[in-house]
Amino acid sequence: MHMKITRFLPLVILLFVLGCRQQAPVTSGLQQKTFGKLSDNTETTLYTLTNDLGMSVSVTNYGGRITSILVPDKNGVPGDVILGFDSVAGYVADNTFQGSLVGRYANRIAKGQFSIDDKEYTLACNNAPNHLHGGVVGFDRKIWDVKENSDSAMIGLELSYTSVHGEEGYPGNLSVKVVYTLSRKSNELKIEYSAETDTPTIVNLTNHAYFNLSAGTQNTILDHYLLIPADSITPVDSTLIPTGKLASVAGTPFDFRNLTKIGLRIGEDDQQLKYGVGYDHNFALNNNGELDLAAEVVDSLSGRVMQLYTTKPGVQFYSGNFLDGTFTGKGGKAHSYRLALCLEPQHFPDSPNKPEFVSPVIRPGEKYHQIDVYKFSVLP
Repeated sequence: MHMKITRFLPLVILLFVLGCRQQAPVTSGLQQKTFGKLSDNTETTLYTLTNDLGMSVSVTNYGGRITSILVPDKNGVPGDVILGFDSVAGYVADNTFQGSLVGRYANRIAKGQFSIDDKEYTLACNNAPNHLHGGVVGFDRKIWDVKENSDSAMIGLELSYTSVHGEEGYPGNLSVKVVYTLSRKSNELKIEYSAETDTPTIVNLTNHAYFNLSAGTQNTILDHYLLIPADSITPVDSTLIPTGKLASVAGTPFDFRNLTKIGLRIGEDDQQLKYGVGYDHNFALNNNGELDLAAEVVDSLSGRVMQLYTTKPGVQFYSGNFLDGTFTGKGGKAHSYRLALCLEPQHFPDSPNKPEFVSPVIRPGEKYHQIDVYKFSVLP
């Protein structure tokens, strides 16, 4: 008996060690490391927030970009559910706004023009013939000041940036603060935006993360299920500028009021789908400025579920129609066609030029405020 025990002792020790590793406690909190240099030798930083459950969110000060969200699947195996790059160089080269903090104005402004109090302003037309996501060098290209903002309930990062009067053509000195917080006890990420100005201006902030809940590059998002509790969209013209009207989703490929497979109707003969080359449309929510459900995404393969809540009146659903494999992301994997989707809480596109939409104008003494919450879970 003694000889048998001795013979298998190394195996017993190995199994014990492996078991200890699997049960090792998660190191929660905030870590940071260098993320690479820009062309002017500016050093960038990557911050990783990890909660007690093992969920982690990584954010870089370059563009306030979320570079990774690691959450478990139905088997408890963690996986990264957003696209991105291994270093800052990938984000500098990228032109698809991967994970970025978008501003001053998310989405499109027709012909790069708007007016406030009868004064006209002209912006860059970087998405001809329109202005898109803040211009040539928007908030996604800025270095943000970062400081920790944590307490007993959450791990947080506070990002701040001052956009000077005339930057990208926008009026006013705009002070912006964005706080990313990860709950310590639940897999919940909150992004809270605030801004103040010294001159009447327009503001529309969002995050442009690309999600694939299967956490891989083998599966597109066409088999994901999507719910958006919106009765209407803002239909667009051929340049993706809203007409100013609302169109009912009933009986159309845009009816996601119940969980529906994204690929089910994306190829239908519908003029709006043709304009967007798929889904690239703003859904008019019914939240009246209160924090409420804007979207739910379900991947039955991994069992992951993501719910998005927002205080904004709209959410842009983009089905990755222009991902074409040009960019190689994390781990050398190409960002291929419809590999990921975006859900961008926001004011309606071109609302500076559409008086029938909620106004994006803020004035001195007023404060822009927005809350978005991403809740991750698994199917029962």
